[in-house]
Amino acid sequence: MAEKQPWRVLVINPGSTSTKIGLFEGERSVFEKTVDHDAEELAQFAGISEQLPYRRATILAALAENGVDLSSVDAFVGRGGGLLPLQGGTYEIGDVLLDHARRGANGVQHPAQLGSQLAHEFASEAGGKPSFVVNPPDTDELCDEARMTGIDGVYRHVHLHALNLKETAIRHAASMGKRYDECNFVVCHIGGGISISAHSHGHMIDGNDIVGGEGPMTPTRCGSLPVTEVLDYLEAGHSVQDVRALALKHGGFVSLCDTSDARAVTAAAASGDASAQRAWDAMSYQICKWIGAMACVLSGEVDGILLGGGIVHDKGLVKTIEQRCSWIAPVAAYPGEFELEAMAAGARRVLDGEEEARTYTGEPAWNGFSC
Repeated sequence: MAEKQPWRVLVINPGSTSTKIGLFEGERSVFEKTVDHDAEELAQFAGISEQLPYRRATILAALAENGVDLSSVDAFVGRGGGLLPLQGGTYEIGDVLLDHARRGANGVQHPAQLGSQLAHEFASEAGGKPSFVVNPPDTDELCDEARMTGIDGVYRHVHLHALNLKETAIRHAASMGKRYDECNFVVCHIGGGISISAHSHGHMIDGNDIVGGEGPMTPTRCGSLPVTEVLDYLEAGHSVQDVRALALKHGGFVSLCDTSDARAVTAAAASGDASAQRAWDAMSYQICKWIGAMACVLSGEVDGILLGGGIVHDKGLVKTIEQRCSWIAPVAAYPGEFELEAMAAGARRVLDGEEEARTYTGEPAWNGFSC
């Protein structure tokens, strides 16, 4: 087998108050940095895309400080955002993708929209180098059964940590001497948000909708709720906005323990705080419950249960999941995340000819049933 070329790939992952950047040469990380952005500076911009010149300047300054010349880079990758539902994979950044990213075609305003815009600008400045997005947040590979609900005209959608979920699965498959598309996995990302997904032969066919309020409770999200209890909550005087906030940022540990810090909850539980212990146990229980559901989606044919995300650093949580779920399949922990590495790896697969770059057409991966 021919030796792979050590492509130099610059990756850009914008967040709410910072942008993570990394330069990879082959699989080796040459340079990684988190560029912080002043909240007051960001507040002056009317929308996400208006932040582009400011973020671009701060990133270029950080690259210059570390001796990174754009002309030395072979490809640029930005975090996808603002796109309509699409199949997983590596996408070339073209006009339609850029238009959707700029305006947030999916209706969600998030800094991830800037990733593709920044990558495209830097690639153009470097002489027209390739630019990509890899497994964007709106990756949608659901099977038909997963889309259905019991209400006519109401369907399930999917918002998951697709980039990290798929990269974790790809890496674990390789550790088994197999390809991702040869395996079935239940893959979890356990952090401020929690994604639990079923991967069947290279496709993420089911999972909880973290934006839609599904799944286990998390440090900041309430998770799945009984509909009638929500109606009672509304009738008691709470607003739709209140419920939406509980689903996205004020639920879970924030509501139950007045903190979003999982470490603070475990510390409080260890010191004898019964309410903190109950909240932690409930989250752990619900994670295991959803893992079981995803195993059933795969008909019990599971090659591994894979755990990623920051809270996986908690060995007690990993042990709990092993105790409840290892009868299904072996449990493997990958604490933290592989987002920068995943973005670079997606570009390398295309540059090496292992994977064909996809074209974003703007047509959603699913747009209703034909009959």
